Amino acid sequence: MSKLNFLNKMRLSEAIQKFLEYEKIGRQHSLRTLKNYTHYLNRFAKFADSNIDTENITLDLIHNYRLWLYDYPSSNKNKIATSDSQNKTRKRKNNEKPLSEKTQMYHLIALRALLRFLAKNDILSLSPEKIDLPKTPGREVSFLTIEELERIFATPNLEMQTGLRDRALLEVLFSTGLRVSELAALNRDQIDFKTREFHVRGKGNKVRPIFLTQRSIEWLERYLEAREDNFAPLFINFQRSKKASLLDESRRRLSTTSIESIVRRCAMLAGLAKKVTPHTLRHSFATNLLQNGADIRAVQELLGHASITTTQVYTHVTSKRLKEVHERFS
Repeated sequence: MSKLNFLNKMRLSEAIQKFLEYEKIGRQHSLRTLKNYTHYLNRFAKFADSNIDTENITLDLIHNYRLWLYDYPSSNKNKIATSDSQNKTRKRKNNEKPLSEKTQMYHLIALRALLRFLAKNDILSLSPEKIDLPKTPGREVSFLTIEELERIFATPNLEMQTGLRDRALLEVLFSTGLRVSELAALNRDQIDFKTREFHVRGKGNKVRPIFLTQRSIEWLERYLEAREDNFAPLFINFQRSKKASLLDESRRRLSTTSIESIVRRCAMLAGLAKKVTPHTLRHSFATNLLQNGADIRAVQELLGHASITTTQVYTHVTSKRLKEVHERFS
């Protein structure tokens, strides 16, 4: 990355804009990541005053910002507070919940990313290493047992196109561990039904191979045979109330929100009390692999994790399996 042709100081608002441009073009982050960075950094700019120079970002300012985040009510998490100095000391009311520790940490992660960008471009500001991230409780992974999965799989009405679609969708989610955005973006011509594989471009613009089980292939074939269209998207909606969009291929593709609703509805019909999302099926995929002896590095590749640290949230599974192996041979 070439150095920016700026003096050694810059207004905070301008620095944020340049950083977001770099994240979009230079690092090609997803729209969701850019949206989150924008949200968190704009909140900091409102607190600190977007017109200050970056060299005026100090440890004292960060300390006050962290106190402010701690007292910020989660009910206003989608509203940017004014930068008025009086509001910087606003306390939560007794009936207001605070921002979660994780959300507070995301604010600081975004700020550190901005400071790293400034340091790389020789723009005066606080060193990113001086911002310590709070310690958060270990991440808990929610996954389904095979019996719970089968109950969910049995809920779609297979006499309807939507039921065949939902069954195929659930089978593909569990057999591949795809992210919901990756599943929504799939086109039918991407899949090689003979080799039972295809490729997806996931986070960080990285391409990885995806493998399907024979069972998921069979459900996909049943679903596609029931379709009477030539639309490219693999999973489509069958709603015909809006005649204007009937032949609009882009509108027929299932959205991530629709997929989440399908999974949630099937879990409710299956009588599961726990919250179930497409990511729960992703966790179930990884957990099932590890329980059956897969190497954690292989699971990392299949999930598309850039770092093994992310995959290590499943150590509860590997630890249990290692204990069983130890007890079996000791």
